[in-house]
Amino acid sequence: MDKILIVDDDKNILKVIRMRLEAEGYEVDTAMQVKSACKLANEVVFDMALVDLKLGKADGIELMEVLHQANPALPVIILTAHGSIDSAVEAMKKGAYSYITKPFDYQDLLIKIRNCLEKSKLSLEIDRLRTLIRDRYGFDNIIGRSEKMQRVLEKVSQAAQSDSTVYIEGDSGTGKELIAKALHVASNRKDHRFVAVNCAAIPETLLESELFGYEKGAFTGATSSRDGLFAQAQGGTFFMDEISEMPLAMQAKLLRVIQEKEVLPVGGGSPFKLDVRLIASSNRNLEEAVREGAFREDIFYRIHVIVIHLPPLRERKEDIPLLADFFLKKFAKNSQKSIKGFTPGALQKMIQYDWPGNVRELENSIESAAAMATQDIIPEELILQTRNIKRTPLSPFKDAKAEFEKNYLLELIESAEGNMSRAAEISGKYRADLYELFRKHDLKPADFRKN
Repeated sequence: MDKILIVDDDKNILKVIRMRLEAEGYEVDTAMQVKSACKLANEVVFDMALVDLKLGKADGIELMEVLHQANPALPVIILTAHGSIDSAVEAMKKGAYSYITKPFDYQDLLIKIRNCLEKSKLSLEIDRLRTLIRDRYGFDNIIGRSEKMQRVLEKVSQAAQSDSTVYIEGDSGTGKELIAKALHVASNRKDHRFVAVNCAAIPETLLESELFGYEKGAFTGATSSRDGLFAQAQGGTFFMDEISEMPLAMQAKLLRVIQEKEVLPVGGGSPFKLDVRLIASSNRNLEEAVREGAFREDIFYRIHVIVIHLPPLRERKEDIPLLADFFLKKFAKNSQKSIKGFTPGALQKMIQYDWPGNVRELENSIESAAAMATQDIIPEELILQTRNIKRTPLSPFKDAKAEFEKNYLLELIESAEGNMSRAAEISGKYRADLYELFRKHDLKPADFRKN
């Protein structure tokens, strides 16, 4: 049961809201003063709070900031009168989830509360997923924090709760295997093996025996029986990368495995029941492959149950500084160099480049720059040394201005390491104005703070 804290200095409003929320099945605590609200917050773990903007002589925004000190993830909805909407908007800049004006429609309030709790739970699940991936695989910011990647992680969190087949689509180098691993560590199968196979990397003549295993004497050289990759993944997750490259003859045999949940080793023997969660991926358009007759339609529908699309790096450029910093730390440590970061020109060059090889290409570029670096800051000339970067045609003024503004904000907050006071000092702008610009471009300063 979700626990909600309501803080308002009007006893009648408190009584009515409490009655409505308890009727909806929520557990509610109320307070009329800041002191009693703080006491409750220190004693009880709340899932969200409703806080009046004006609490007598006290300030609801200040109370929200105190509540966030106790629980930074606590979502807060501000209750406000019509004349104080500007202050409510300011509260959102400082971390409020939303606001609602008095007198309010209780149905609207209930919808906002429901949406707030759902989004909060999803955010907590994504944080849990990040922690799992970091602890299991040593990855941290490598997934990225752009809006598009947040949506990917939301889908991963939801898909991990089921056992349905997942298909991950995306260009080469976007991190499809990493997302498959994230699905595995967030699922009930996490204590069993994650087995990955690249269908394009195994010769056609060996693919069947590699996947299904074989019995002794099944072919020349089979001097003993051997389990296949499917058997090795029993109880866990089986990831088939580049499934579009599987020969048609093997696709027919794979279909039987998917339909019957049963594997028959090469050379006969006894079939065994298979218990794995199947994840498939490809950088090729599978629907197009079906139309061309290169991929079986029946398998397409069997694996196209939950679809996760990974965006190319050029569509989530706000992740580039985070990824670049992660890779730089990794390669600087490997080479035992003390490299602190990138020059503004180097960052700008990375942000402006389209990265056809995506995250893999970015990683390779950072590795090369770290290896060649002779100073503690990576200069522009060490980035993309072997690439002939063509000058892009002029964009409309409005688009160019928006792109410049976003790129400037990315460089600014990266230089300030997520510190808005420092960013305001560097840029010569008021903090409130900067917050507005960051909201406009859907950037979150907290994502750039160094650990």
